[in-house]
Amino acid sequence: MEKELPPGLHIVATPIGNLGDLSQRAADTLRQADLILVEDTRVTAKLLAHIGAKVPMMRYDDHSDGEQRNAIVARLGQEAIALVSDAGTPLISDPGYKLVRAARAAGHEVTTIPGPSAAVAALTVSGLPTDRFLFLGFLPAKAKARADAIAEIGDVRATLVMYESGPRLATTLEHLSTQLGARDAAVIREITKLHEECVTGALPELALRYAGRTPKGEIVIIVGPPTEAEPANDEMLDAALDAALATLSPSRAAAEIAEQLNIPRKRAYARALERSRK
Repeated sequence: MEKELPPGLHIVATPIGNLGDLSQRAADTLRQADLILVEDTRVTAKLLAHIGAKVPMMRYDDHSDGEQRNAIVARLGQEAIALVSDAGTPLISDPGYKLVRAARAAGHEVTTIPGPSAAVAALTVSGLPTDRFLFLGFLPAKAKARADAIAEIGDVRATLVMYESGPRLATTLEHLSTQLGARDAAVIREITKLHEECVTGALPELALRYAGRTPKGEIVIIVGPPTEAEPANDEMLDAALDAALATLSPSRAAAEIAEQLNIPRKRAYARALERSRK
């Protein structure tokens, strides 16, 4: 016998494609909820029919205002209300954080039922480093804003994860290739679905592959971190120091070149003294 669901806000992750990925706990929560907050009632209705749940739904999305949010929070003391997105884990590039914050501020219980996430699922099949990654959601649609966003995160030493739509994929890959160079990357499409696809390669290769194409389905772009710079050898160090010593003291030249080449200052200073005596 299923336990009664306690009042509060229940954040429920739903499948990103394969209905078999819905956890038993998630299904039980949706069946027992008094109300389910959804992005699109037509999408969630299919999921509820699949698990045999007949629960009232209410639309909650980016356009929901503070008045609606307050009305929902007022019900949380007596009712169990579930929050879902069209697919995956709610709040990950989806509306909802303001509702969670308001529910907590009002002293209500907030529970998460974890599950599928397109960002994490795509990362695991990309073959790119997973020890440190930065999720970017969707890049801006306008060219200038998109270029600025890429420039802002270009030097971050982490794998980059972003969502994209089919019509914008080619343009985004072109911008990424131009600004980030030939980094390893992957384009993952329709993950967990029948036509799942993971294409890997350097960014210029992927930009060329998808140029003029508008692939269907949900898309995740993964871009590997910048490669480590080659350590400075003595020849590189001497050339940099000679140029700096033309106008600076050995101490000052060593300090600037050590920072520039990312080498120990002691090494740069010893070399600067040698070069200054010649």
